[in-house]
Amino acid sequence: MKPILRNILAVVAGVVVGSVVNMSIIMLSGVVIPPPAGVDTTTAEGLSAGMHLFEPKHFLMPFLAHALGTLVGALVAAMVAATHKMKFALGIGVFFLVGGIASVLMLPSPMWFTVLDLAGAYLPMAYLAGLLVTKRRGSAVGITV
Repeated sequence: MKPILRNILAVVAGVVVGSVVNMSIIMLSGVVIPPPAGVDTTTAEGLSAGMHLFEPKHFLMPFLAHALGTLVGALVAAMVAATHKMKFALGIGVFFLVGGIASVLMLPSPMWFTVLDLAGAYLPMAYLAGLLVTKRRGSAVGITV
């Protein structure tokens, strides 16, 4: 397969797989940690209206969804990419970071969660994925740790 086609496939696969992981964790979150009584988490309006009732434990699954979705998506992109594996992993991280910023703007959340989520769930996980793939292949593409 030509490198350009493989690199395009890497981006598409990374976004799709990362999104599936993210949404799967979000869908399971209500089962693992039930929302506060009376909060409708099926709509953005219901979630916004009940956000003040959420405790720190209710933010664990969304953080894991964002972090693991980004990590897995970036891993897939880096593994599939023909060249510049770290750049593709970080590109997936930026893609999901933009989604995280949009989420913060649409849904109210405590400042501590906003900072933790935006600073810890996207670019660090994408960087970790890039490191895992490039170290596994024996070349860190100019990155030393």
